[in-house]
Amino acid sequence: MGCRVPRVVALVLVWLTAGPAASFAVPSPQASSTVLWYTHPAEKWDNALPVGNGRLGAMVFGRTDEETIQLNEDTYWSGGPYSTTVPGGHKALPEIRRLLFEGQLVQAHRLFGRHLMGYPVEQQKYQSLGNLVLTFPGGGAHTGYRHELDLDTAVATTTYERDGVRYRREVFSSPVDQVIVVRLTADPAGRLSFTLELRGDRNQAHSNYATDYFQMDAVGTDGLAVRGKSADYLGVAGRLRYTARLRVVPDEGRVSALDNRLAVREATGVTLFIAAATNFVNYRDVSADPDARVEIALRAASARPYADLKAAHIAEHRRLFRRVRIDLGASSDSALPTDERLKRYDGANDPGLAALLFQFGRYVLITSSREGTQPANLQGIWNKDMNPMWDSKYTTNINTEMNYWPAEVANLSECAEPLFRMIRELTDQGSSVAKEHYGARGWVHHQNTDIWRVAAPMDGPNWGGFATGGAWLATHLWEHYRFTGDKAFLGEYYPVMRGAAEFLLDFLVPHPKYGWLVTNPSTSPENFPLAPGNDRFFDEVTGSMSPGTALVAGSAIDTQIAADLFAAVSEAAGILGVDADLRGRIAAARARLAPMRVGKDGGLQEWLEDWGQREKSHRHVSNLYGLFPGNQISVRRTPDLAAASRAVLDQRGLPGNGWASAWKAAAWARLLDGGRAFENVVYAVRNYTTDSLFSICSKAMQVDGSLGMTAALAEMLLQSHEGELALLPALPREWAGGSVTGLRARGGFEVDLEWSGGRPVRATITSALGGPCRLRGAAGLRVTCAGRPVAVTHPEPEVIEFPAIAGAKYDLAAVRRD
Repeated sequence: MGCRVPRVVALVLVWLTAGPAASFAVPSPQASSTVLWYTHPAEKWDNALPVGNGRLGAMVFGRTDEETIQLNEDTYWSGGPYSTTVPGGHKALPEIRRLLFEGQLVQAHRLFGRHLMGYPVEQQKYQSLGNLVLTFPGGGAHTGYRHELDLDTAVATTTYERDGVRYRREVFSSPVDQVIVVRLTADPAGRLSFTLELRGDRNQAHSNYATDYFQMDAVGTDGLAVRGKSADYLGVAGRLRYTARLRVVPDEGRVSALDNRLAVREATGVTLFIAAATNFVNYRDVSADPDARVEIALRAASARPYADLKAAHIAEHRRLFRRVRIDLGASSDSALPTDERLKRYDGANDPGLAALLFQFGRYVLITSSREGTQPANLQGIWNKDMNPMWDSKYTTNINTEMNYWPAEVANLSECAEPLFRMIRELTDQGSSVAKEHYGARGWVHHQNTDIWRVAAPMDGPNWGGFATGGAWLATHLWEHYRFTGDKAFLGEYYPVMRGAAEFLLDFLVPHPKYGWLVTNPSTSPENFPLAPGNDRFFDEVTGSMSPGTALVAGSAIDTQIAADLFAAVSEAAGILGVDADLRGRIAAARARLAPMRVGKDGGLQEWLEDWGQREKSHRHVSNLYGLFPGNQISVRRTPDLAAASRAVLDQRGLPGNGWASAWKAAAWARLLDGGRAFENVVYAVRNYTTDSLFSICSKAMQVDGSLGMTAALAEMLLQSHEGELALLPALPREWAGGSVTGLRARGGFEVDLEWSGGRPVRATITSALGGPCRLRGAAGLRVTCAGRPVAVTHPEPEVIEFPAIAGAKYDLAAVRRD
């Protein structure tokens, strides 16, 4: 759509070039912001390089003697369809509430454990599929070694020379052909020889596991197969059947079968195709045929030339990845291998490393969460264990939500589709849990779930007592609408949002002392208050000593989530023209919610009472949900609460883990303090980042910190949560000049931005929806559309505003001064 020029006095013409391609420096795909590379193989799994297509994942080590490519398929979990709902649990709820209101927290904890916990007491586990092992003949030392992951192509490449032969190995997981592809070549011709094994993973001894079975077989003279079933766990029968198959297609040379191995001899090039599938259809249906699924994918892919497979894969990956480009500058350190860059990093010496972190997070989301796949779990889709840390499940008291923080702002909206589908699926058991555990309408979800979409409290009251996990997830549905304006999506998912709000309307109860509406029972995730009488005790559910209980009435995060969800549902209902009565009930309840309070130490209280916490630097900053990702605390609108949030961040300090650093960085960005935000970025790089840029939590790889860091870095460059586009709101001094293209903002805007000396010098704002465009930090810039001046107003210092037209592109630049 064209631009209408208002009939006003024309502004001074501005200096800018014709289009975004000419206006912004475009980093090369080989620049320091898109390539991870090393001069040695990965010495451990955490440092291997990830490839994935949302469903099939692989971790590539890059070894030259015995290469391991570890494999995953996103529906391979232990167990089968099951429910954790405990009928009649709500009968104990009045007594639990009474005890919590009277300060008898441990007694309430015991009663909660006996009556409100789900059964079984834990979820199922995400499983490792197996390993492709390539064994190469011994030889002399290799030279010219390089192991890399190009984020722009999603191809992991290993090259080296040995005994006069130049070897090259490429690995990618194709979202087009649904196979993992490994291409090996040798120069000169006929010098490529190796053996292959496709090894399944057997569940190791575990007190609650029934050992699964698998079998490994040759398939003709050019194939291998592994077939098996998922493990039984905690009385839930393993009902998943899986198949993984490998086919070898050589260029010249020969392939032969050796028992459960294949041998390739004197080839010039070889392409390996790996297909895998289970019988999973959805969380209630496991009736698919994995062999048929694998056969279809393998036959189609292996019939295509390698060049075509690779080109199609790269094109589909770039469709998403190239939407956003970022350049924060470079230095001599930016040209070093990635692991050396990490060791030397101090924040100032290598500005391009932050850009690489930003793009790595986008890469992880693209490769672990695509339309039609499962959502990214704690490890995305990459897991080497049958009994992984925290079961590699979906933890919804921060981690799953954090996985999807960058989806909208980093222009990967489609990658959130698996999350949205999971939220809708959670309403199934969530409705029964709401009824049986709480006597409430709507649906509820707690702190953890798995592929079977269980929703009851799990893992003990200290963790499972978080009853607003579902409400938090539901806010992601509203955020998607705020970014896209997709009314059809809003209509489709509004019932999910409404159900979460209906649960809270029934769950909230008046506090006998204050009269405010509060959640009861409640927790502030994983944090233990120093409340009177909250001492160590033996927890019957977990079978271990507990430092106290986390159960309380009315945690700050619960109230903040309820306020956000109520506001979202009310506005959504208004947009859709439905549920006028519900809007009235929501408004009345929201007005009675407990207010945020400032404690005696100047910090925002985490609990309704002014209690301290057992851990000085707790990893969760749950009481700051209202600052980020919520929008109830603002430097401009609520300065006292902003100051109290700052006090909390000062008290928590830098230590924690990777995802905690990302959350704190984003919170500091919302406080408009780029220096403190960047301090957490640097701390995370130096303390919680693997050589392959994954985030670390308690010495285990997780993807949440990497994804959360992308969101935090974006928040430093662009904010849009307050009804305006704030340009460079929290820019650290280390990024004095740079550019970014393709960031998304609420209201349907896309933003390209270039800055120098810490201030914007050029920008392009594209409006998909039209409506007012309010820009903060754009003072001194002039606006044109299709080369014609646009009239702007100046409602505040540092703010300009103009009416945007749907489909129009607006160029902003400083007036050229000759």
